[in-house]
Amino acid sequence: MSQAPLAGLGILVTRPAHQAAHLAQLIRLAGGNPILFPTLEIVDLPDLKPLHDIIDRLDQFDLAIFISPNAVNKALNLIRARRALPPRLKIAAIGKGSGKVLEQFGVKDVIAPKQRFDSEALLELPELKTVDGKYIVIFRGDGGRELLGDELAKRGAHIEYAECYRRQKPQTDSGKLLYLWARNELDAITVTSAEALHNLFDLAGKLGQQWLKKTPVFVPHERIAETAREMGLERIFVTQAGDEGLVAGVVAWRESKAR
Repeated sequence: MSQAPLAGLGILVTRPAHQAAHLAQLIRLAGGNPILFPTLEIVDLPDLKPLHDIIDRLDQFDLAIFISPNAVNKALNLIRARRALPPRLKIAAIGKGSGKVLEQFGVKDVIAPKQRFDSEALLELPELKTVDGKYIVIFRGDGGRELLGDELAKRGAHIEYAECYRRQKPQTDSGKLLYLWARNELDAITVTSAEALHNLFDLAGKLGQQWLKKTPVFVPHERIAETAREMGLERIFVTQAGDEGLVAGVVAWRESKAR
């Protein structure tokens, strides 16, 4: 096998277009061919007044939780345009990506899990165990899991959601995927959310779904793997978190095939 561990492999990247560059670069550095096919679009909300209202009241909150890098980007840009973050406001994030973006905005001392990167892991941290009477705002996209807010409310916290963006399925033609599958040029798929996987399944169409079920799919969380199994996908690999974890998972799979 070539020294480049992913040489000759076409690897589908389903991240939103503005978030795909780093993963694509890692695949390229490992010798692979990143195939960009966004299955999620991040779009602005039509009405920002509710979000502006929460930003103007940030001094009332004890803790702000950011669900995703998109939530950090959208919220922090709007916050900076209107005011400074209150000095006493504690900041928490679920994943490594959100933490990195917060650092880019100069936010330090972020409360975040060290290993598993999900709501359950965040809820296990000492800082979120004793929240009775605390006022907590959760910055997120529209909709999404309610587990975090529901559990914190059970622990006595006052919860508000600050929706910063909408997620939607792109209007994309599956012809590109079918062409690559037919030529055996689509060898692996990376997916970073259950919603992105559902959209990929829909966008692939009936013919593409048959190919999809047979193609190795790499996901960074067991919850996404469960969704994949429910959809009938047959070759599912759970990797470590983050872009580096996804690429390492594909490399390990490729090396196991070469043995």
